[in-house]
Amino acid sequence: MENKDYSEFAKGKGKVGKSVEGAEKLSLGISIVVAILLGIGLGIWMKNTFHQNWLLWLGVFWGIAAAILNIRIEYKKLQKDFKEIEKDPHYKNYKMKKEDEEDLEIYEK
Repeated sequence: MENKDYSEFAKGKGKVGKSVEGAEKLSLGISIVVAILLGIGLGIWMKNTFHQNWLLWLGVFWGIAAAILNIRIEYKKLQKDFKEIEKDPHYKNYKMKKEDEEDLEIYEK
């Protein structure tokens, strides 16, 4: 299943653009649940077809692995968006507050 990127459309003005952007963020949560449920469904089908109990757990593992892959793909997309923001002249001279820098250092440790 191809994951389409509607972020260009979401950058437009108006209610539709905001709705598309919100739906794109919501789709990550939905894709995680769907991936795990599909893995469980596949595991149940394999267990019933081949009469091997361990195949259920294989399906669960595949579902969780697919969910993690979806998270990784979304993370890469967000990194790309942040790199574009760094190049934006509006944010070129942005300075962090001292408290924010301290929080960031604590988080990075």
